Amino acid sequence: MEIYKLTVEELLTLFRDGKLKVEEVINVFKERINKIDENVKAFISVLEPDTPEIDAKLSGIPYALKDNILAKGTRTTCASKILENYFSVYDATVTKKLKDSGAILIGKTNLDEFAMGSSTENSAFFTTRNPWDLSRIAGGSSGGSAAAVACREVPFSLGSDTGGSVRLPAAFCGVIGFKPSYGLVSRYGLVAFGSSLDQIGPITHSVRDTALITQLIYGKDPNDSTTVDIELDFLRDIEEGMPGMKFALPKQFLEDTLDDEIANALKKLIKILESNGGKVEEVDIPSLKYVVAVYYIIAPAEASSNLARYDGIKYGLRSKKEDLNSTYISTRGEGFGEEVIRRIMLGTFTLSAAYYDAYFDKAQKVRTIIKNSLNEIFEKYDAIISPTSPVVAPKIGEIKDPLTYYLMDLYTIPANLAGLPAVSIPIDFQNGLPIGIQIMGKRFEDPKVLRIARSVEKALDILDETGHLPVPEF
Repeated sequence: MEIYKLTVEELLTLFRDGKLKVEEVINVFKERINKIDENVKAFISVLEPDTPEIDAKLSGIPYALKDNILAKGTRTTCASKILENYFSVYDATVTKKLKDSGAILIGKTNLDEFAMGSSTENSAFFTTRNPWDLSRIAGGSSGGSAAAVACREVPFSLGSDTGGSVRLPAAFCGVIGFKPSYGLVSRYGLVAFGSSLDQIGPITHSVRDTALITQLIYGKDPNDSTTVDIELDFLRDIEEGMPGMKFALPKQFLEDTLDDEIANALKKLIKILESNGGKVEEVDIPSLKYVVAVYYIIAPAEASSNLARYDGIKYGLRSKKEDLNSTYISTRGEGFGEEVIRRIMLGTFTLSAAYYDAYFDKAQKVRTIIKNSLNEIFEKYDAIISPTSPVVAPKIGEIKDPLTYYLMDLYTIPANLAGLPAVSIPIDFQNGLPIGIQIMGKRFEDPKVLRIARSVEKALDILDETGHLPVPEF
């Protein structure tokens, strides 16, 4: 077995048994990046990593960070011209936890500018390409993180998920993307987009690896007041299966015409769940028809507030003009891309005094209704199932209308609005392209969500003879 195809768990076992050296692994993945990334374009920056001295849980495992997560001494650009030459002055909490665990940061990955998008076409630098078809998008906003894992440039990566930004690219690239419950993983050191929605999560090529990484990065953090003090064990029951579990399939997710490939993948998931002792029932959740509208009021509003700090004064790009107001305007005009400007304008409009009650305040009330509706479902069901995306990965440049991209988040947004855990796992390949399905659970029942995902993973017919997900050829 080639080293680059091994999971994190398998690499750690070889390290412990003395059959593999850290330097050997680092060199293998650096060679992969040098060979592949010119075509895939997953990385904004590749680092020269130090070999760790400590003997810890992840000692020697290389990984990548989405370039909106801080790592001291590295460039953190958010794929934006306004932060193109900004260097992090401290570590994000997740970065520090991984560093303390012995993981080795090998690079920072591409994204849609300030995590606003579903394709990485909104990056100020370049578009990340799908490893399975270089003419197609890798998804977004964590497209670089997903593509890097998919083509095995790293064993795992971290991304951020505000409306599906870990799960959607994971689905398009044929890997596993997990958004933990809101408040489970610290956002300290994550450049803010929508503060009530953002959550950092891992991208891997095995569910057990997902559980392992989540175990290391979760926990109460005094630097993030939204984190909660709760004890969870993500691996303890992960192999226990799902006999007797009940799964809800919302009718609202079936009303729009699904692509045949997506519909077939959903049927395949239902068959796997039922053959492993689960029961699937269609349910009616009327509030779900409003999720996209609610999200695209709340998220731009929070973005408008968060991005006000980029004014050319404290850090980042500065356009030198004669007076302060001109400096502000020119800096933001030159530094922000089209999609970021669009969302700032939307958010500023909905927060304005004349329209606050009509839009933002109303959206917050509907968000509460959506959250309550989902919680009622979890009183009767163990999880909600759905496709991750209504389509397979589109071609680069194929979609011109922003609204079409916004609607691609239909299935992923509810988890962010309600703060729920959700995982995307690849279930099929159609015409050479991966298709992902989503499992969403009750808040803080993250271990159960991963337990279900692990049961599905073991039943997949797309795994190779060694039990690994397929790897694109280069």
